Amino acid sequence: MTTTYLAGLSRRAFLGATASAGAAALACPGILRAQGATIKVGVPTILSGRVAILGETASIGLKMAVDAVNASGGIDGRQIELVIRDTKGKPDEAARLTRELISSDGCQIILDCEASGGAFAVHEVVRDTGTYCVHAISETSSLTADPANRAAWIFRAGRQGIHDAIPGGLYAAELAEAGVKRWATCSPDYAYGRDTTAEFMEFLKVFAPQVELVGESWPKAFQPDYTENITNVLNIAPEALYTCLWGGDLVAFFDQASLYGLFDQFQTVAVNMGDAPVLEAIRNLPAGIHSGNRYHKDVPDSAANEQWNTDYRKSGKLPTNWGWQAYTGARFVLEALAATGGDLNRDKLSEATRGRKIESPHGVDGTVTMREEDNTLVGYALGYGKTIPQDPYLTDFQPTPWDVILEHEAEWKKRKGFI
Repeated sequence: MTTTYLAGLSRRAFLGATASAGAAALACPGILRAQGATIKVGVPTILSGRVAILGETASIGLKMAVDAVNASGGIDGRQIELVIRDTKGKPDEAARLTRELISSDGCQIILDCEASGGAFAVHEVVRDTGTYCVHAISETSSLTADPANRAAWIFRAGRQGIHDAIPGGLYAAELAEAGVKRWATCSPDYAYGRDTTAEFMEFLKVFAPQVELVGESWPKAFQPDYTENITNVLNIAPEALYTCLWGGDLVAFFDQASLYGLFDQFQTVAVNMGDAPVLEAIRNLPAGIHSGNRYHKDVPDSAANEQWNTDYRKSGKLPTNWGWQAYTGARFVLEALAATGGDLNRDKLSEATRGRKIESPHGVDGTVTMREEDNTLVGYALGYGKTIPQDPYLTDFQPTPWDVILEHEAEWKKRKGFI
């Protein structure tokens, strides 16, 4: 599936604008670049299958950011055009379509809205081609934390797994102090699931050395039946379960596990439970599930965040983590373009992105920053709370200060050899 979207313009307005630009260009060809040509931004994402919600809600976030700029005249008189491709959640397709966006569609910017498996495939393409890229969805820490994967022109505007593992470990350590010591895990069997689960358990043991991991289960991404995994967890009989299943997979797992009474038997930490569409999709949402903050209109508790939530819902969809991350990624791209006057030179765009701080409804202090040292987003709201079976679904939110996160992240980077 291919969607070419000139954000902010109707078909009639677009035709009128291009006709006027064409006439003007005959009289003065030099204005064609400034007034007529669009700036194409390629977006590989998932728009079909069980996790289509990722691409659907990310696309809304992109549109919100791009519409605002196009409505105010664009970048140096040029409109921003989103060229969105459906990768179907397949890494090989993500790589192929990204190359096509660059070589055939004329996209000099890639705004990657793929899950982690596809994001690594996109990453290799933009590193190979030298194309300016902002990853907006993938949360696998090594994508940008590992120096071996970095390139000066590639950035991450999404939540990084290690940043969540530290608040998660702190929060779960309180359960351990209350006597919950035997833990099992059930997470997706690919880079994101393996890495994020390992990071959570690492920091749980940092803050609560008395805990032990008594069993693991690794369902495949998008598998339809979780009976074997559920039975495995029940046979282990832990005191707590951690899972980073997400989207449709998380919904399917919870609906099936509820039939076995799994969530009545021990504590559950489901880091990705906090997305409103996921919470609403689960048939019988158990109370008391511990979840990280995916996106919540009250976190951060600010007028800007509540307004963003209201504006997003005008799309008819509920906002998600992918929605705010894609919005944020688009904002960084747009601000870099504004800073360069629409110059698409990779190095100039990179210089304008690196270390940049922007106003954000999702920032703890109203801003987020593209950290200079590793091209990674920091400053967004993080923490954990508990589910309730009705709106607002997530309560008792406990935020984690960024100074705490950064201190432990630096120690983690040293242990990993990333510094």
